[in-house]
Amino acid sequence: MKAKQTLISIAVPLLSMLCAFIIGAIIIAGLGADPVEAVTYLFKGAFGTPANIASTLVKATPLIFTGLCACFAYKCGVFNLGGEGQFLMGSIAACWVGTTWGMEGIGATVLCLLMGAVAGGIWGAIPGILKVKRGLSEIIVSIMLNYVAVLLMGLLYTSVLRDGNVPQTAAIPDSTQLQRIFSDLRVTWGIVIALAVAVVVHYFLFSTSKGFQLRAVGMNMTAAQFNGFSVNRYILLSFIVSGAIAGLGGSVELLGTQYRLISGYGSGYGFDGVAMALIAQLNPLATVVVAYFFAVLRTGANTMQAGTGVPTSVIDIIQALVIVFAVAGTAIVRLPQIKAFFARNAKEKEGK
Repeated sequence: MKAKQTLISIAVPLLSMLCAFIIGAIIIAGLGADPVEAVTYLFKGAFGTPANIASTLVKATPLIFTGLCACFAYKCGVFNLGGEGQFLMGSIAACWVGTTWGMEGIGATVLCLLMGAVAGGIWGAIPGILKVKRGLSEIIVSIMLNYVAVLLMGLLYTSVLRDGNVPQTAAIPDSTQLQRIFSDLRVTWGIVIALAVAVVVHYFLFSTSKGFQLRAVGMNMTAAQFNGFSVNRYILLSFIVSGAIAGLGGSVELLGTQYRLISGYGSGYGFDGVAMALIAQLNPLATVVVAYFFAVLRTGANTMQAGTGVPTSVIDIIQALVIVFAVAGTAIVRLPQIKAFFARNAKEKEGK
């Protein structure tokens, strides 16, 4: 039965992607282009050259962090929709340290990363504390805090940390930036940090007693409380850790890709991460795969448009369809009738 559930959890995202691509192909054909040619250009843009592969990894890195942020919180049964705000607070902390503390080099890099994680964790703790102490909806509080973080960032790059006449902060010094893995490619050690975080999160959730208890709280808070688990403590822990993951992602993005705070920085990463965590069935390692898939679509979209004339908005449609089909598929397989059907089949096979 467990093997069948694992197979279903893998099949739902894969079928969702396949159905989304089929509908995308129909749309492309309706626009008068060749779907096969368009998909060829799409993957050529993502994998055609080492530079394209590196660009795909760069785009995947922040998505992995925000996806893991949502995944960790959701495993505890709480809804952290503040990933974008926590991501921005991590970036703000890293920018503040990197540009105003007068430090440079690898020590400054490590400090910026740590401060980013701390800032994200503190920002994530706010909805957690308000939920535990006051019973406020974490969904509303975390979403509102996203706007606060955006406005705070705007204040910094337009006045407090503004660099000259341009509404942006000063750039992170070269020696403090995350170094590239290969000197001639854009990909930095940020992708390694992201993958390491995914492995650690997966190990904690599925191979430790504390991770088991956190997941037990997520499955049934009432039952967990009757079994002696400190539900409120795990709820608060999940917000702090998920916020720290997003904050670390923000500092990685700032030190490795953007180097400065500007208008529009980090927009959409938080809600993209929520979607990817749900598509991946809240599995940290699967979240990495889904984030990479979305990065492939985004990297190859411009090449597809240049080669075939198909607008990049078609890729946006495909991404949206993947989310819709994945969420719908997950809801369907969790229906009592579907669960009963699989249970009957399992019993019949055991009887034979």
